Amino acid sequence: MIKPYEDGKLIIKTLFIAFFVLIIVGYGIFQSKKIISGPKIVISSPITGQTLNKSDIDITGVATNISAISLNDRPIFIDESGKFSEKLMLYPGYNIIKLRAEDKFGSKVEKDLELVYQI
Repeated sequence: MIKPYEDGKLIIKTLFIAFFVLIIVGYGIFQSKKIISGPKIVISSPITGQTLNKSDIDITGVATNISAISLNDRPIFIDESGKFSEKLMLYPGYNIIKLRAEDKFGSKVEKDLELVYQI
């Protein structure tokens, strides 16, 4: 027969172990969020479909959960917060600019930016 004080110890020990396991599982789920969501690119400027009257533009945005990023197949760099800013010259007429990113697990994302440069 279990004595009352031993029963209380068993309950406290079980609750402590359950709480510890819950903390570990919760932390694992929180950290796996980056793996599950994959790489993301958000282009701030310019807006796709925009008509511009100057050939040199600044492409700015934010990339998260990435290990590599490229603009028209040329590697670009991001700062610590994931922001990027690249200068690019447009051809007269219709231009398609491709941003590609990949995370360390091989997931890829591609964003196309379509711009029109009118002289």
